[in-house]
Amino acid sequence: MKLANPIRPAFTTTSRDDTTIVNIGPSHPATHGTIQIVAELDGERVLRADIHCGYLHRGFEKECEAHTWHNLIPYVDRLNYCSALINNFAYCDAVETLMGVQITPRAKYLRTLLAEYSRVADHLTCVAAALMELGAMTAFLYLVMLRDYIYEHLADLTGARLTYSYGRIGGLARDLPDGWLKRLEEILGEYDEFVGRVHGLVDRNRIFIDRMRDVAVLSTADAVNWGYTGPILRSTGVPRDLRKDTPYLAYPELDFEVPTGIKGDNYDRYYVRMREMDESVHMIRQLVDLLHEKGGGPINVDDRRCVLPAKPLVYGEIESLINHFKLVMEGPQVPAGDVYVAHEGANGELGFYLVSDGSGTPYKVHCRAPSFVHMGGAHRLLEGYQLADIVPTFGSINMIGGECDR
Repeated sequence: MKLANPIRPAFTTTSRDDTTIVNIGPSHPATHGTIQIVAELDGERVLRADIHCGYLHRGFEKECEAHTWHNLIPYVDRLNYCSALINNFAYCDAVETLMGVQITPRAKYLRTLLAEYSRVADHLTCVAAALMELGAMTAFLYLVMLRDYIYEHLADLTGARLTYSYGRIGGLARDLPDGWLKRLEEILGEYDEFVGRVHGLVDRNRIFIDRMRDVAVLSTADAVNWGYTGPILRSTGVPRDLRKDTPYLAYPELDFEVPTGIKGDNYDRYYVRMREMDESVHMIRQLVDLLHEKGGGPINVDDRRCVLPAKPLVYGEIESLINHFKLVMEGPQVPAGDVYVAHEGANGELGFYLVSDGSGTPYKVHCRAPSFVHMGGAHRLLEGYQLADIVPTFGSINMIGGECDR
């Protein structure tokens, strides 16, 4: 069956007689997701590139309109699945803002700690994949080993390895298990050792520098015009970070720096992520101290509008049973209105725009996902460089396919 208006790439003919149009992807290992790149090549040089990221058709935003506010938490896990806890907390924060709910001090410190822990895991994944694609297998194994320690540690807390569903409107699913903070300190010690080894292996490595420095250069003006945020924007020299500029959770109480680059090239994007991991580890250690000093008490607010009653109460009194039933079957009744709340995700500004009509299900959910925005200007990083630069450049962008879901 022939479509009336078939979808076509931005260009189908060459701009010169001596160039070639090639199709690259969708190939997940090379492009970090189901991405198609239509490129016009002059020999080995990319003249033009048209990037298609619309291959993941889960319909996340529309699907949200058919489920309760609580039931959406596992869905947001699957946006950036390398740092799913940040998605959890940003979404829950948006719903709590609509409801006028203030989370407890313990929930605030735990959310901040786990967000930074997730940022480290996300950056480890990004840098490890990029190094592997350049042939640096030893550095790759060091970083992935650290990432797996973090994944196993988070699984002890949440019960899941990747898509945690740990956030709750009004708090968190459960408190820390015994010995969790002790294991955290052990992993941070491993981090210091193995990331130091990676710095020694690649920072001044001639092959790494030749492949990364002055490749895929992005100017500050282009980064701002295309809506880039996060490490990519900061690699151009702009210290824009929502944790500093519009502080939320426990970030106003923390001492940390915002690393920036100089040229906005692949090397700067590597450097910024490596430095951000150091800052996240520094923040995690501060948050452990804050948990001991000020983080006592419950992890959930005492608000029957959104928090499930304790199981013994559900089993023992009719009011709690009815409350539990209505929250599960109808969902929290979120007051009518709209709100936009943004957190600093691992890849940039992660924002949720929610519209409520006062019922237990959203009227509208929109996610301002950094990877989707970054794909709009990714061609600027590929054009003018070699065909062989496409894969490491895509690695430095760290596109996560789940965020491109539309």
